[in-house]
Amino acid sequence: MDVAAVENYLRALQANISDGLAAIDGQQVFMSESWERPEGGGGTTRVLEEGGVFEKAGVNFSHVLGSSLPPSASQSRPELAGRSFRAMGVSLVIHPRNPHIPTSHANVRFFVAEKPGEEPVWWMGGGFDLTPYYGNFEDAVSWHQTAKDLCDPFGDDVYNRYKTWCDDYFYIKHRDESRGVGGLFFDDLNEWGFDRTFAFMRSIGDGFLKAYAPIVERRKDMPWGERERDWQLYRRGRYVEFNLVYDRGTIFGLQSNGRTESILMSLPPLVRWGYDHHAEPGTPEAALTDYYLKHRDWLAERPENAPC
Repeated sequence: MDVAAVENYLRALQANISDGLAAIDGQQVFMSESWERPEGGGGTTRVLEEGGVFEKAGVNFSHVLGSSLPPSASQSRPELAGRSFRAMGVSLVIHPRNPHIPTSHANVRFFVAEKPGEEPVWWMGGGFDLTPYYGNFEDAVSWHQTAKDLCDPFGDDVYNRYKTWCDDYFYIKHRDESRGVGGLFFDDLNEWGFDRTFAFMRSIGDGFLKAYAPIVERRKDMPWGERERDWQLYRRGRYVEFNLVYDRGTIFGLQSNGRTESILMSLPPLVRWGYDHHAEPGTPEAALTDYYLKHRDWLAERPENAPC
């Protein structure tokens, strides 16, 4: 287990993704702010706001230490409750300006739980997911094809397993709907051993822009108006609901007394809720909720089944 190697990789990943997103935006650069946590550790928050392509994008690095693992981190491993811990990771959320560009989220993370007299217990997690406001078949397929390509070197079943986990995790139970078209989600991974698990984490982290940047380039110049903007703001409300109610990273950050501004960086700059709002049947807005926000095998789905 090489903690320093993981930290060095994560710091470089934050810089690489920030630079890549700023190059795509073309108008704004990332503001960078380093912070320290009184209980131990700290991090660097990078935020781009009011850009030409991205209304808000944040790429966080954190490395925090604590004397007792928070409940959100030990719920699947109750035997580790009460251990001291260190947790490090990169987490990012991108809220584009054009409603035809999906919002996207990604993170990779590394945990170590320690107890005097016993071997440290470590694991890794992460993934990425796509949240469109207007469904696009080409985007959903290319997103999942890239995800599969990143997973295939690690086993024939890896993509299907982590794709299904993503579908199940990013589900808004109180709305009975998916947050987006999915992607990959993995957690508590250590059975492969450190070297292979770390290689997989790097594959996912390095692959994010490979999956997302082509979608942004295809959609950033599409025309949009007040109707599309209103729908985008309404659908952003679902994103906020998931992050504040279910997201394990948000809950862990708050439970571990993390930096609130960095934790809530994931929230969009503008959002609205409309009472009992429903899209009109036969519209592109209805196509999103009726077709795209369903659990689908996107790599087997036939394009003629997709709404126009």
